[in-house]
Amino acid sequence: MGFDIDFALSTLPTILSAIGMTLLVAAVSCVGAAAIGFGFEITRRSGGVMGYAVRFLIDFIRATPVLVWLYCLYFILPFYGVRLSALAVGIIGLSVYFSGYLSEVFKAGIDAIPRGQAEAARALGLGRMDMTVFVIAPQMLRNIAAPMGNYFVSILKATPYLAVLAVPEMLGRAFDIASETYRYAEPLTVAGLIFLGLALIISQAIKRLESRLLRPMRR
Repeated sequence: MGFDIDFALSTLPTILSAIGMTLLVAAVSCVGAAAIGFGFEITRRSGGVMGYAVRFLIDFIRATPVLVWLYCLYFILPFYGVRLSALAVGIIGLSVYFSGYLSEVFKAGIDAIPRGQAEAARALGLGRMDMTVFVIAPQMLRNIAAPMGNYFVSILKATPYLAVLAVPEMLGRAFDIASETYRYAEPLTVAGLIFLGLALIISQAIKRLESRLLRPMRR
C-alpha cells in the first residue's frame, strides 16, 4: 500500500480543525513556563531555605518525564479532591515541566549581565522588584532570546502528549483518522508537516526578536 497523496490532502481539513487548540495550548504554556521559570530563578537567587527548596524542585522537574506530570495531574489529583479538565492539565503540566528548563536559561542570561548593573541600580535607590523588571529582565532577554525560542518550539512539539488526555489537538486528530481508516502514513505525515511549518514560523519570529533586542547594542 503506497502513499496516497489524494487521501493525505483529504485529511488536511480535519487535522487543521485542531490547529487552534494546538496553538492555544502552546501559547499559554509558553507564557506559563516563562513566568514560573523566571519566578523559580529569582527565588533561587534569594538564598535561604526557599532558595534551596526551589533548587531541588527545579532539578526534580527536569529529572521527570513530561508524561509523568500529565498523568499525575490528571489521574492522581482527583483522589485528593482536585479535578481539572484535560485542557487545564495539559497547560499546567507543560508549563511546570518546561519551567524547570527555562529557569536554567534565565540563570545563564542573568549571569551574563555585568554585576555593576545591579550595583548601579541599588545605588540609584531602586528596590528589588524595580531592579528586576527594569534593569535585569530587559538585559537578560537580549542574552536568552535564542535558547528561550528553542524551548518555545519544544513546547509546541510537546503538545501531542495531550492526545493521551483526549485533548483535541492535531496529532490526536491524525490518530483518529488513522484508527478509522487503518492508514497511518498520510495523516501522520500531514500533521508532521504542519508542525514543521509552525516550528519554522516560531524560529523566524524569535530570530527577528533577537535581532531587534540586539540592535541597540550594535549602535
